Amino acid sequence: MHDHQLSPPSSMLGTDPAVEQDSSLEDQLRVNPDRFRVLTGDRPTGSLHLGHYFGTLQNRVRLQNLGVESFVLIADYQVLTDRDVANNLELAVHGLVLDYLAVGIDPLRTTIFTHSAIAALNQLLLPFLSLVSVAELERNPTVKDEITHSKQSSVSGLMFTYPVHQAADILFCKANVVPVGKDQLPHLELTRTIARRFNTRYAPEKSIFAEPTALLSAAPLLLGTDGGKMSKSRNNAVALADDADTTARLIRGAKTDSFRQISYDPEHRPEVSSLVLLAALCQNKDPYEVGDELGSAGSGALKSLVIDAVNEHLAPIRARRIELAKDPGYLRDVLRVGNQRANAVAEQTLEEVRKAMKTYY
Repeated sequence: MHDHQLSPPSSMLGTDPAVEQDSSLEDQLRVNPDRFRVLTGDRPTGSLHLGHYFGTLQNRVRLQNLGVESFVLIADYQVLTDRDVANNLELAVHGLVLDYLAVGIDPLRTTIFTHSAIAALNQLLLPFLSLVSVAELERNPTVKDEITHSKQSSVSGLMFTYPVHQAADILFCKANVVPVGKDQLPHLELTRTIARRFNTRYAPEKSIFAEPTALLSAAPLLLGTDGGKMSKSRNNAVALADDADTTARLIRGAKTDSFRQISYDPEHRPEVSSLVLLAALCQNKDPYEVGDELGSAGSGALKSLVIDAVNEHLAPIRARRIELAKDPGYLRDVLRVGNQRANAVAEQTLEEVRKAMKTYY
């Protein structure tokens, strides 16, 4: 899934066994990785940051290294859902590829591709839209939330239909596992609904689309330096591409509270706890242990610890990123090969769809 956020009604969480986390799914992924195909992705709207790294990127590398076939989408068309123009798109796309490669995503094992290069994927949007009512789109929590937070004076048709576009992202490659947070379950349920309706209407004897399963991720709650949600657009995050000095400046300016005693208490001390958690993640420690070790050292000592931990953890990633950036031709090759692979998969799926719909003349 890529980086639009959803705000679902609570009634949609944990009520449908079809989207409940299967407790044995992780075991199956480890034992039979070749039975699974994963789809994830991001919009190229800015540098990826620590929230992305600990929330999704590490998990993508883990699944890849287990041997699960993975597709990573750079959703360049979706930049336009809440913007009038996609500025500096080439730079942003290459930045994402750099981030992916630097953290360990291997283009020989993972297909990295862009929306705009996969014509057959986008063509699937049309029949899929015919399977969803206007009322369902209007009720979709994704659309409601994004309209509320839109940077545009009016909402485009792309904003209205993008949950169906995301369903096409998942179904074109027949991904059967999609890593999501709980807040994204309603979107995955729409994808499952589209798959089910297509099969019922056009392929009742032999289904074309499997209904993908959610791999629920408990993404760590890392706040931005301003105490709000960490976001590419709010300039409150440490980017993977930032150097050590920039990282230190951003973390020193992070919001804390007035208590000298350091503790890990996310409910009552969210800003301090976010910093403690960040240090713990970088050092592979328990956050309560990190809080106890700091004791009454105060927020200055906490920030120094976090700066050192983040810079040490990211040093090899940043070194790889700098080295990779010296060869823009290689980045273009990664995308070219990934787009070729995704196109072959998408065209095969579209051919099956056209035959099922009897539009294969």
